[in-house]
Amino acid sequence: MRPYDEEFLLAALLHDVGKAIDPYDHVAAGVEELTDFVTDRTLWLIKHHMLAHQIHDRTIGARVLRRLQANENFDDLVLLGECDRGGRKCGVEVTDVDDALDYIRSIDTMFD
Repeated sequence: MRPYDEEFLLAALLHDVGKAIDPYDHVAAGVEELTDFVTDRTLWLIKHHMLAHQIHDRTIGARVLRRLQANENFDDLVLLGECDRGGRKCGVEVTDVDDALDYIRSIDTMFD
């Protein structure tokens, strides 16, 4: 995990926010709503998170995989996919949203 990586943590927290807006195209809906509020890196991770599942399942096309691998955030995308799959397990205790946001806000002050 990336415990001090605010951009990654926000991607992990917000990658499915678009499901509340448009369950048929949640990625585009989420990207549209978050564009002005998160960094380009966070947005890239959110925009491509569904491809992380295809990477894991080995159903992704070779050209798309090469394009993703060329991005400096490829390893983080794969990790985001692992976190997303891990978060789908029943009975797993998770932090509530307010505590998660408080943690992310505290990262900025840790290194001042």
